[in-house]
Amino acid sequence: MKKILKGLTALMLVSAIGLWYGVAVAQTYPNKPIRVIIAAAPGGSTDIIMRTIAPKLSKSLGNMVIVENHGGAGGTLGMEMVAKSKPDGYTLLMTSPQFVTNPLLQKVPFNPAKSFVPIAKIGNGPTVLAIYPNVPVNSVKELIALAKEQPGKLVCASGGVGSSMHLSAELFKMMAGIDFKIVQFKGGGPALVDAMGGHSQIVIGALPQALPHIKSGKLKALGTSGLKRSKLLPNVPTISEVGVPGYDPSIWWGILAPAGTPTLVIGRLYKELTTVLNTEDVIKMFEDQGAEVDLQGPTEFRQFLEGETAKWGQVVKQGNIKVD
Repeated sequence: MKKILKGLTALMLVSAIGLWYGVAVAQTYPNKPIRVIIAAAPGGSTDIIMRTIAPKLSKSLGNMVIVENHGGAGGTLGMEMVAKSKPDGYTLLMTSPQFVTNPLLQKVPFNPAKSFVPIAKIGNGPTVLAIYPNVPVNSVKELIALAKEQPGKLVCASGGVGSSMHLSAELFKMMAGIDFKIVQFKGGGPALVDAMGGHSQIVIGALPQALPHIKSGKLKALGTSGLKRSKLLPNVPTISEVGVPGYDPSIWWGILAPAGTPTLVIGRLYKELTTVLNTEDVIKMFEDQGAEVDLQGPTEFRQFLEGETAKWGQVVKQGNIKVD
């Protein structure tokens, strides 16, 4: 009995110390600059969005928010850096779907579900299914019918094995019950060029990247991802509404912290992000990126990540996708 009482006392003491530490940190947080790590090279949508938000978040928090790019190994290096950082709220991760898909495609030195704690999902951006204009179809349904008539004959350009373009194409094949060939390129730009040249008939990529070529007539948009139409292409239906119900490989952005970060610190960050994301110029910045603000708190964001992991896990398994 004495041993049990001693054990309980020790456990209560550890809990009390942990609670005290969390409260103490939260009361003084932040008292130094906050680093937000982006696990990618500068210039992408994740980088642009965070660098737009950072000055406003700095003002709201009362301390500097510094954005750092740490690409490499498909984003794994930057994610590992945050996972192994001190859980005090001063090193955060701004990420996108690669946070979910990378660990499904290759071995990583952290557990995404256990090494991080979600702070907020901040936005969504649609992908677009486009075709070379000479392909004799004018809708998603007609494309599916053509693919069923000619199984394995149509070609889809992709930005590399395991990329969002690749997984979006595999998900489309799976949900539409069709087959076409996927050809890999080193990035979304070369994949779009191949489709515009007519070498590939199909491309599924980020809307902002494809939009100029759609407007110029070099590509023809058949549908966008998501459950509602994009404001940038209001006359183009969603793929979900015209042929493949529930198809939604949208791009998203979110912020996480190392596991063990005090709950009060997470709450403070979420509160200030809510303020920043509701400003008119930030909302417009998202719209200029072909995206929209979609704020989710820690619990909702965790559930979203679990759903994304299950969805893409099925795609990776069924498509037998591996990154060498």
